Amino acid sequence: MRKLQIEDAEIMRIAIQQEIGRSEESRYDHRLHGLLLVTAGQSCREVADLFGEDGTTVQRWVRRFEEGGLDALREGERAGRPRTLDAKQWRSLQGDLRKTPRDFGLPATLWDGPVLSEHLRRRYAVDLGCASVSDYFDKWSSGCASRVPKSPNPIR
Repeated sequence: MRKLQIEDAEIMRIAIQQEIGRSEESRYDHRLHGLLLVTAGQSCREVADLFGEDGTTVQRWVRRFEEGGLDALREGERAGRPRTLDAKQWRSLQGDLRKTPRDFGLPATLWDGPVLSEHLRRRYAVDLGCASVSDYFDKWSSGCASRVPKSPNPIR
């Protein structure tokens, strides 16, 4: 059987992770899938690497399950801001980043934190600060590094 591949897998991985984070039920299902892999013999570290989670997060899922069963995997109130881009917007943004900021009327030739933050605000009505945008750049670095021009003063 031919191995199937997803185009631009790193970008799609981020979009899928965002989709998982959108609802309480999908986060619960995500934890259940992680536990299934642990019960099948995968280590917490292996599951964490597959799922894009921290190893201690998967360990916490296992402890919660061991102490309180399935109900302990459900969550209450979540702090923080909800995720902002859906999968379609991620794909659109990926195309945007293959162009220059000037193509979108921005006064810059390279993408950096402040420029991308402004682009997200204008085009997608998403208000992300430079620190959040910097996190996205870090996530994209392996999937987009060859397509996104490097800023002479990268954000950190």
